[in-house]
Amino acid sequence: MRFGLFGGANALQSDKVTDSQIYTDFVDYVCEAEELGFDSVFLVEHHFTGMAQISASLNFLTFLAAKTTRMRLGTAVVVLPWHNPVLLAEQVATLDLVSGGRFDFGIGRGYRQNEFDGFGISMDEADERFEENLEVLRKGLGSTERWSHHGKRWKFDNALIEPPTVQKPHPPFWVGAGSDRSIIQAANRGFNLLLDQFGNSETTGHRISTFRNAVESAGGRFDPQSVGLTRALHVAMNDAEREMAHMLRAKFLLGVQQLSASKQKQASSVAVPSSFADTKAATEESALIGTPDEIIRRLKALEAVGVQKVLMLDVGGSREALRVFAREVMPEFSDRGSGACATAA
Repeated sequence: MRFGLFGGANALQSDKVTDSQIYTDFVDYVCEAEELGFDSVFLVEHHFTGMAQISASLNFLTFLAAKTTRMRLGTAVVVLPWHNPVLLAEQVATLDLVSGGRFDFGIGRGYRQNEFDGFGISMDEADERFEENLEVLRKGLGSTERWSHHGKRWKFDNALIEPPTVQKPHPPFWVGAGSDRSIIQAANRGFNLLLDQFGNSETTGHRISTFRNAVESAGGRFDPQSVGLTRALHVAMNDAEREMAHMLRAKFLLGVQQLSASKQKQASSVAVPSSFADTKAATEESALIGTPDEIIRRLKALEAVGVQKVLMLDVGGSREALRVFAREVMPEFSDRGSGACATAA
């Protein structure tokens, strides 16, 4: 089993907001994670939240590429309907080049109404914009010859994506999916799979089995590392720390619920629970909260249903939690790697 990071930094700081971080603090956090043996970091893309979340994930990952030596650098996800696909392809290719082929390209349709409103784009157009942009990206990133595209939203003539990518034919695509239909579609397209932080072990096992069957039915070879599962991490060594972990988790989930609110049906890949009345039950079921021994038991339950790649979301950004996890949990599942990383200036 391999372990990575998920999420990002908030630039806001306040004595009243314990889960905010300056970007440079997050860089140091990622660098220490690499030294401790974490193998990847996947950053979100969000806009107009009022929380100073990472909005330009490719820019930030490019900076991390210069600070790290071994970690995979991923997006979770770039929302395709908001981007010019050729300019996006050029940024992706540049990041893949300067990172030495360490980029993982997580993509999605988007699900937050306020973000579509902010860009002046109807959510009704999300699917068609996603599909056309994906077509352009696959054509552009996978071609060394000039090409053209005439679609509903975009027209490009005699285009060529530069620089060329290190990974061929292009960096691997990752997509968030939750329903059987979306998981099978991801497998048929040759995508890797990002699973959400809310599904329990039984649900997660079903999703991995569905994905594996679809990959093999299409004639492919299933790689357990092609599925990444997000899990919140809160190391709690006593009752007081456990209560604080539940409070932080409930606060985070409420924020996600509020930001995700929409009059329209959410995308199937977004599995935000509808109620957190029983917050302890909700968080214990789908988060890594507790002592190292408790976390090991939960991870072994996930391992038993096929999970081999876990992406940690530590809302508090605790470097001590990373150290405890690396020292007391990781040896139960994998050999810790080595990495060198310069601290942020």
